[in-house]
Amino acid sequence: MTDFLQVSTATETRQQAVDLARSVVGARLSAGAQIVGPVTSVFWHLGEFGEGEEWQLLLKTTSERYPALEAHLLEHHPWENPEVAAVPIAAGAERCFQWISDSVTTDQTT
Repeated sequence: MTDFLQVSTATETRQQAVDLARSVVGARLSAGAQIVGPVTSVFWHLGEFGEGEEWQLLLKTTSERYPALEAHLLEHHPWENPEVAAVPIAAGAERCFQWISDSVTTDQTT
């Protein structure tokens, strides 16, 4: 299992995405957040076929910090049942991985 993950979720508005990103990065659960949008989503939800506009968050973290990140996202997300998905980062620049590790270390202040 890889030590690094990219986690995604989405929100209805840009401001919700920014607020959620600030909360997870501020809590050192993610090294950084990229907000992409608006994106068009086509989906099944509550038994109905739908289409909507969303703002996607892409977050970088470690496998060790993922459980706390997931819990934080589920607690603070504006939706009752948000999508939260993580995929392993199979390869990348060593300095990038070091930045992720350093950024989510819990023994730092700020």
